[in-house]
Formats: sequence, structure tokens, C-alpha cells
Amino acid sequence: MNEQRYSNLKQGERGAMISIAAYILLSTLKLFVGYISGSEALKADGLNNTTDILASISVLIGLRLSQKPADEDHLYGHWKSEMVASMVASFIMVIVGIEVLYSTIRMISEGTKEAPDMIAAWTGLFSAFVMYAVYRYNRNLARKINSHSVMAAAKDNLSDSWVSIGAAVGILGSQFGLPWLDPVTAVIVGLLILKTGWDIFRDASHQLTDGFDVDLIKKYKQTIFTISGVKGINDLKARNYGNNIVVDCVITVNPSLDISTAHDISTMVEQKLMEEFDIYDVHVHVEPD
Repeated sequence: MNEQRYSNLKQGERGAMISIAAYILLSTLKLFVGYISGSEALKADGLNNTTDILASISVLIGLRLSQKPADEDHLYGHWKSEMVASMVASFIMVIVGIEVLYSTIRMISEGTKEAPDMIAAWTGLFSAFVMYAVYRYNRNLARKINSHSVMAAAKDNLSDSWVSIGAAVGILGSQFGLPWLDPVTAVIVGLLILKTGWDIFRDASHQLTDGFDVDLIKKYKQTIFTISGVKGINDLKARNYGNNIVVDCVITVNPSLDISTAHDISTMVEQKLMEEFDIYDVHVHVEPD
């Protein structure tokens, strides 16, 4: 079971590295084309991708730290490093979203400039296509390996695809005498980035503060009551360690049972929960009913 979980983290690293490679390629392309075509929108998009490199690197570091075994001051392991990486990525996205909105306001105050060359628009559309492909890959990978940090990276990929589309729309609008399209799409894109960053932050902080899905708790209870010998549940708690779930449970059994039989019932509860819900670890305490 542990080998599979570490294998999943290794696959997650591949997704982060693909994001890094895509961002390095596209940021270089956008900055170069932005300067030669005179497109401020494309240059801003390129600078946006340079910050995304840092976000993807933080995800990669988090995935690698998560693979470290337990030590004397991390007795439960380093699984939560992945969620910390997701939170760092959310901070970077929020900063980028604020920067996009600030740049848009400054652009409006400076007035309309000469329309950039059409190569800038085609570069933006090409970049949007590439980032959408990277998003689909990372989204599917995140679902396959149940990785929150890779899913955060995928959401970042999608927001960058929208940024590139917004830049392209603004550039195309300037070609047809619609300069107002540029700031309007930039504002929408900036707000979209902020929302994505907030969603990632909310999910990461919920898990880091031991928040848990109440519907899953109900399902755990239903499963426990299907096991013969369980009379009641006095307590049931669950928390996340990265992508791993740990459950603590107090069940009641017939007080006339001997210790060995009561222990066998608790073992069946542990095995049933771990097999049915792919739970990393289950601790069951037995009390007389």
C-alpha cells in the first residue's frame, strides 16, 4: 500500500515538471514576441508565466518532501508537505491576479496605444492551447493519484490558458478598433485568477486545519455497523495527511466478550475501512457496550 502511495507521488512529480517545462518555454516565447510586436498584454502574460514557474517548483518540492519517511520530529511522516505546497501556489496565484488587475488599471489610466502586430494574438492563442493540454494532463493525473497539489497545479494551468485567451482577445480587439476589449478581458482574467487562487487556498487550509468531509464520516459509520459484533460507535474522527486519510474510532461491543474476540472485531473494522475506502491507517479502540 505504501509503495503505491509513493509511486503516486513520483507520478505527481512528472506532472509538476511538465508544467515547469511548459512555463519556461511559453514565458520565453511570449516575452520575445511581446517585445518585437509591441504587445503589452503579451509581455504581461509572459511575466505571469515566470511567476507560475515558481508555483510549479513549490509543488514539485512539496511532492518530494512528502516522500520523506517519518523521523524523530515528524512521527506521522511528511505527507502534509504537499498541502503546504498547494497553499504556496495559491499565494502566488493571488499575487499574480492582483498584479493583472493593477496593470489593467494602469493601462486604462495611460490611455490607448498603437495596436500590436497580429503575431502577438496568434502567440497568445497558441499558448492557450498548450496550457489547456497541460491542464487536461495534470487534471487527469491528479484524479488518478488523488493528489491535491497536482490538482492545484492543474487549476493554475487552466487559469493561465484563460489569461492567454484574454490577451489574444484584447490584441484582436485593438485590430478592429475595439481597444476597450483589452482592459475588460484583463479584468475578467484577473478576477478568474484570484478566484482560482482562493479556491486552492480554501481547500488546502481546510485540510491543514484537520477539516474533513462529513459525508465520508457518515459512510464510515454505515460500514462499521455492517460488521458483526459492533454494538455502537462512541466516537469517530478522520483527518488528512496529504492525500492519506487516518481514522480514529471508538466502538462498543458486548461486555461479556473475551479480549481476543473483541480484538478480532476491531481488526475487522480496521480492515473493512481500509479496503473499502482506501484509508491509509485506522485506529480502533474497543469499549464495553
